[in-house]
Amino acid sequence: MLALAAALVLLGLNASRMDASRIGAYSILAVAVGLYAATGRLIISRLPGNAVGWLLGLIGLSLAAAMLTEQYALYGLATAPGTVPAARLAGWCSGTLASLTVALLFFLVLLFPDGRLPSRRWRPVLWAMFAVVAGWVAQQLQAGTTISGGITNALVVARVTYPNPLGVFPRHGWFSGLLEVLLYVALATAVLVVVSVFVRRRGASAELRKQLSWLGYVGLMTACWAAVGTIIELAAHGANGWLGTFLWAVLVLIPVAGIPLACAVAVLKYRLYEIDRIISRTLAYAIVTGLLVGVYAGLVLLATRVLPRHGSVAVAGSTLAAVALFTPLRSRVQRIVDRRFNRTRYNADQTVAAFAARLKDAVDLDSVRDDLTNAVQRALEPAHVSVWIRERR
Repeated sequence: MLALAAALVLLGLNASRMDASRIGAYSILAVAVGLYAATGRLIISRLPGNAVGWLLGLIGLSLAAAMLTEQYALYGLATAPGTVPAARLAGWCSGTLASLTVALLFFLVLLFPDGRLPSRRWRPVLWAMFAVVAGWVAQQLQAGTTISGGITNALVVARVTYPNPLGVFPRHGWFSGLLEVLLYVALATAVLVVVSVFVRRRGASAELRKQLSWLGYVGLMTACWAAVGTIIELAAHGANGWLGTFLWAVLVLIPVAGIPLACAVAVLKYRLYEIDRIISRTLAYAIVTGLLVGVYAGLVLLATRVLPRHGSVAVAGSTLAAVALFTPLRSRVQRIVDRRFNRTRYNADQTVAAFAARLKDAVDLDSVRDDLTNAVQRALEPAHVSVWIRERR
């Protein structure tokens, strides 16, 4: 947090050398540092033996240090040239720390949620990840490269990029070939890290599946939002302006906020079993939104063709129709989604509805008690059920 505070102070001093998009990126990154530091601290205080908490804290520290070194270099090279020592070295460090932050995320996924590997057979993957990190650091020592900043390449905007001051390895030749091999190793390792999540799910307990689902939900949301942004950018031919900036900000914010929060919920098991409801609600609202947007666009197009001189009336009528369709459509879609993706809730709702229907015709208290007990057991699956019924006299 001290490193983040120093980075934000320097950001204020360097504001004239930064564009709006990079200042906005720093705002999102500041939120990320706070979330990673807080969730890491929370997990470490409860489960100090779990490596996930330490990794979260280390990611927050690495990210804050990358921000600080980039702003330090920008201040010493552009805002107030020559006023601080080792500005070029700080710029080099910012790129290295940015690469380290990304690498730590892969370690986090591989060790999630208990801080251990899925099995001993995954040790080569762990060592391969260490080799990839070493390769990334060595790449920062390649001669002939240009230092442009770290986490946001802020030195490019200020036009103070410079040759790598620590370029000890050759630009071409054997070192270039080694980096190419490490690139393929990195790609294979990244694929295996994702595969490890599915390996953990196979044969896992219900609780472990819920833990993995929280992290998977963040990944699914990120992928879906990236697809939406890509479609909109293609439709706008790359000229989407503020909308593109908003989509990019949300795309970054989802994993930035989602990963530490998902880790906190999954590792500490607080409200762990809410994930089925969250996934089903997200899918339901996404489907309903897509359907209503399609219906709205179709109605507006049809109405403007039928009533070309009354465009405002057509838009108002289409809006009212979309609003009227929202509630019944959402209920119907929610039932379909629950049936497919949240079967536990769907079965529980069906059980309670069937019991309520039978209750209307029930007259015997003993049969009602037995029926209620069975309904509670099927709907909630508790460890023990006790039903007390007091007769009115």
